[in-house]
Amino acid sequence: MNIDNTERLSFRLMDKNDKQLLWQLDQDPEVMKFITGGQVSSMEKIEHVFIPRMEAYRNKEKGWGLWQVNLLADNSYLGWILIRPMHFFSDNPEFDNLEIGWRFFQHTWGKGYATEAAQQIMQALKSNNTFSAIADENNHASISVMKKLGMDYVKTYHHKDQLIDCQVDYYQIKK
Repeated sequence: MNIDNTERLSFRLMDKNDKQLLWQLDQDPEVMKFITGGQVSSMEKIEHVFIPRMEAYRNKEKGWGLWQVNLLADNSYLGWILIRPMHFFSDNPEFDNLEIGWRFFQHTWGKGYATEAAQQIMQALKSNNTFSAIADENNHASISVMKKLGMDYVKTYHHKDQLIDCQVDYYQIKK
């Protein structure tokens, strides 16, 4: 699967060879504030936790994985959009409910890139009827993106996995 460019953005499915790009993005404590409490990721964590997790759900044909988002004007790396079945790493993954998430460099915040990229990817995966997203309940910027995507609040719950341990707001849209 490929994602068509928007007026400003291009997309590429990331893989294990992108560890340097993934690490670079995680080096800003503000980017990591609502994910790890501001602790930046080590290269070891990227290689031994993040990459294996990404490879577990990555499926090019279905469009699952991390979609690198670049600015068309200069091909600069802005961040990524996550697509995978909701609760993928649980005993009950929801294959008909795709989780969408995002992580972008701080200098790109407030420019609409996350919303634009997420909308484009959701449109490309339009055969899927349900999209969901979670964010730390205090991450008002990500929750704002969820609302701009047309998602509705479902619930707040404690989410814990290898990467996150916090209260999250869960939003969803059914097409």
